[in-house]
Formats: sequence, structure tokens, C-alpha cells
Amino acid sequence: MKRRKRQKGGIFRFRKLQTVIVVFLLLVGVLCFVQWNVPYEEQERELEPVEQDSLDLVTLDQDPECLIIWEDDDTGRQGLELMEDILSQMRIPYETVQGEEANRHDLEDYETVVLSVTRWNILDETLLKLRDWLEAGGSLMALYPPEINGSFQVFAKDFGIERLGNDYVVTSGLRMTRPFMIGGDKEYVITDPFESSLSVSLDDNAEVYMESTDENLVPLIWKTKQGEGEAVFCNIGIVEKAYRGFYSTAYSLLEETCAWPVINGSTFYIDDFPSPVPGGESKYIKRDYGMTISEFYTQVWWNDVYNLAEEYGIRYTGLVIEQYSDDVEQPYERNNDTQRYRYFGNMLLDQGGEIGFHGYNHMPLCLLGFDYGDGYESYRLWHSYEDMLASIQELKSFCEEMFPKEKFQVYVPPSNILSEEGRTMLKEDVDGIKAVASVYIGGLDEVAYEQEFEVAEDGMIETPRIISGYIMDDYTQLIAFSELNFHYVNTHFQHPDDTLDEDRGAALGWEEMYQRISDYTEWLYTSASDIRNLTGSELAAAVQIYDNLEVERDYTDGRLKLHLANFRDEAWLMVRINEGTPGEVTGGSLTEVAEGLYLLEAQDDEIEIVIGQ
Repeated sequence: MKRRKRQKGGIFRFRKLQTVIVVFLLLVGVLCFVQWNVPYEEQERELEPVEQDSLDLVTLDQDPECLIIWEDDDTGRQGLELMEDILSQMRIPYETVQGEEANRHDLEDYETVVLSVTRWNILDETLLKLRDWLEAGGSLMALYPPEINGSFQVFAKDFGIERLGNDYVVTSGLRMTRPFMIGGDKEYVITDPFESSLSVSLDDNAEVYMESTDENLVPLIWKTKQGEGEAVFCNIGIVEKAYRGFYSTAYSLLEETCAWPVINGSTFYIDDFPSPVPGGESKYIKRDYGMTISEFYTQVWWNDVYNLAEEYGIRYTGLVIEQYSDDVEQPYERNNDTQRYRYFGNMLLDQGGEIGFHGYNHMPLCLLGFDYGDGYESYRLWHSYEDMLASIQELKSFCEEMFPKEKFQVYVPPSNILSEEGRTMLKEDVDGIKAVASVYIGGLDEVAYEQEFEVAEDGMIETPRIISGYIMDDYTQLIAFSELNFHYVNTHFQHPDDTLDEDRGAALGWEEMYQRISDYTEWLYTSASDIRNLTGSELAAAVQIYDNLEVERDYTDGRLKLHLANFRDEAWLMVRINEGTPGEVTGGSLTEVAEGLYLLEAQDDEIEIVIGQ
């Protein structure tokens, strides 16, 4: 009897243990279900792009305000292109003339003159006219340091130059001497420096705004008064797209006031996300975390990236890849492994983010005959237009199944490569795509699809990404600073697999990579606390508003009046006030963002700012 009793008790305890195990497994199952089935609520977008054809746009007929005098040599042509881009995007009407023919123009017809001239002796009598015009109240800007010759030496004093060196010097970095630029409270390194600046000493009347960080300080941007006029000299000597913000800012110093439209938007993209997660292990992830790639993505990388967005209100735009196959012919296999897509995608959407298209696979939209050049040997070409279109249609169907409440309005080309045929296809045959987000600076990659912030002739909105990755090197920081001051915009893209690639920083370890992107976001949102966090489609809408806007300025008797053509609901502008301070504002509101620089939120198409002395 006693033996039987012990058996009964043992069976009872075993059954209790079984019950505990079953309950535990059920709880684990519920937790797993919750983890991989994060719900999301449909988000209301702050801005929505509209069909460009539906807008009744007008073009203001304005007399040219600026004359660009240029020389037909390499630097002169680069300077001309740079200033044409800057002035057209600042909505400042201008004309251009080659230096030898400048004498035919009446300088009294212009408020400002920009010199993109290397050999000032070609200007001949125009130099004398410029001096008289400047003394009488004109505003003159030298875009880059010219050749040191007799003509320049004679005119140098009009730019406040007291002593002129005999040669050019290397400028390896720059810093602000006055807080006149947004984010200008730190030093910036010039990558690949060369002998680009003049060695000069200035007289006491010159106001220096920027100088070099070298042991022998060199003034890089300064302004001086000559009679009733103002002269600004840019001594950086690097005439490239990445430096637009420096030259636009220098131009804004010329007159009592300057106003130009900006985008006001910060957008962070995550390419290849959601996408199939690589299997196996990574050398550096294993070294630092002892995890597989899949475990690291879920438990570390996404957790950190998500929390960074929470801290600063970032709303990511994730760009979906369905497969990593190299299929370029129909039919295309559906990816049925969707747990991670739903988990990552729903979390991103629930945070206020957005889903866009990257591709069915990672093959750029390029047909047979397209030349990728070097470095893309693994990329294949689509066999036909129909095959290429079918791949995007499959991706769209897949995304609609995953995220049925979402609109898919943004396309990012794999490796930033996009053919004319591919772009035409997106515009004409893929319903819903409103914007293409490639790159702002093509760099040495000639095959890259380089963009401007604009609405293209066919109505597609171009929203280039300016910077990328986690390394955040010196060049990245400089161009981010430049564009913050030119367009008041930040666009950045990252990839989950940046953490696996040594060329993109993997050897640094994720902790260091994350620290660098955290430092950048802290700088961005400290420097530009009023910048708006936008998704990719919201940025497209902001770019459309910005690009369509026309600005007419009138500054008389201490009142700056702005007329905004094509205004609809909202617009943003920068206003530089070089003399006096703003008082009453009608039709908008001002926020100071740097010394003498104000962000204007326009609430009407007619704005007046009273400026007191």
C-alpha cells in the first residue's frame, strides 16, 4: 500500500510539472506572437504631394537683380554653374556675361555683382566702373581668389585687403568667427585640401565671418564697406556643389536684407529595410556581441535605431527589398517568409514612419545595354521593359499584402543607379510613386543618379539623400552643414548591413558606429531645433512647395515686403537682416536661427517685416 501511494504521489507531481511546462510554453508562444505581430495604426501625414499638373502655377516676371561676370576657363565656368544653381534656387533673378563683354552692361541696372573671374585683367575698363558703382552703393562679391596680377592688386584694397601674399596657401579646415551660420559652433575639416586660398592681411574695417583652422590663420569670408557699397570676398577657393551653403550665405551678406525659400525638413531613410535578414554570423558582430546576424539585427541594431528615433522624433522611411535573388525575368517568386517584415515594418509605421520601394531584388532598373561601369560586376540587367515593370508590380503586391493601410509613394534606386527607362517606368506605369530619392552628390561614381531638390519636368519630385552611413566622416559633416544653411534640410540614409561591411565602418564596432550617428543627430537637432521631422513622402511634398514657390522682394523705408507666388497653405523662407532687427511681422512669424538669420514661416502670400535700426 505504501509503495502504491508513493507512485500515486509521483504521478500527481509529474502532472503538475506537465501543467507548468504547458503554461510556460503557451506564455512563450504568446510573447513570440506579440513580438512578431506588432500592430500599427494608420498615420495621418503632415504633408501630401499632389499632382503637379493639377496646380495652376505662375512665373513672376522680374528684372534681374544680380549680374554674374564670368571667365571662360575651368574655374570660371565652375563658378558660373555654381552661382546659377544658387541664385535660381534662392529665387534671385540674374543675368550672366563673359568678362570681356561686361563693359557693355550698365551696372546701375543691378543690385549685386558676382565675379567668377580668374584673371581680372580681362575685365579692363569694367574694373573702374565696378569701383565707381561700388562706391555709389552697389554690392560686389568675389566668388573665389583670382590670379595674383596687377589688376587684382590695384582692386584688392576695395575688398579690405591691406597686404597680399605672393602665393596661395593650403586651407585644411574652417571655423566661424561669428555665429552667422546654423550649426557653426564647431570646426569643419576640408578633405583633400590644396593651395586654394590667398594669404592676406585685412584692414581694420573688414568684418571676418570665417577663417581657417591652420596655424597661420587665413580669413576665408569677409565683408568690407566701400563708400555706400558692400564688398564680400570668398577666399575658400573650392568651387563645388558641396560648398553651396557657404556661397549662398556669403551672398546673403551683400545687402541690407536677403530672403530665399527653404525646404525645412529632416528625413532619415533606411535602405534594404525591411528585407530578408542575412543568415549566419559576422566577424565583428560575433566579436562584440557573440550573436548571429539575425539576433543582432533584432536585439541590438533595431533597438538602438528605434530608440534614437524616439529621442528626436525621427520618422524613418524604410525601403523594402522582397528578395535578394538575381532574377531578371518573369515570373517572380513571392517571398512567404514574412514574420520579420511585419515585425520591423509595423514597428516603423507605428512610430510614424513610412514604407517605400527599393526593389523586388537589388538589381537597379536598367535594361540590356546599360553600362554599369566598374564595381558592379554582380549586377544583372533586366531582359525587357515588361520584366522590369513586373518586378515592381510584384513588390507592390507584396507590400500591399504586408502593409494594407500604407501608401507607397517613394522609390530609392539600388546603389543609387537608375536608367532613363527605369525612371520613365516609375512615372508612367507604377501607380502611386511620387518621388525618387537618390543622391545629392554623385562623387566619383559616374553611374550614380545625381539629383537636385526639385520637381522635374515630368512632375516626378526629386528628393536626394545628402549623406549616408554611420562613419560620419569629415566630408559628410561639412556637406551636412552646408545644406542645412542652403536649403535648411537634412537627408540621411543607412543600411542594416552597414554593420557588416568593413568599408562602411563595421570594424569600428556597432557601439562606435551608433555613437557617431547619435553625435550627428544631437548636433543637427541642437543646431536646427525648428527643423521638421518628415517622412519621405512628406519631404517630397515640402520640396514641391519649395520648388514651386516664386519670391518677389521689396525693401523700402525699413520695411521688407515679400510677395509669394504659387503659395498654398504654407511656405518657409530664410531671412537675413544685415542692418537692424526685425519688429512687427504680418503674414508670417520669424524665429532667429543664427546671428542676423531668421526662419520665416509664411502664413500668407503677402508678408511684411518691419526692421528697426
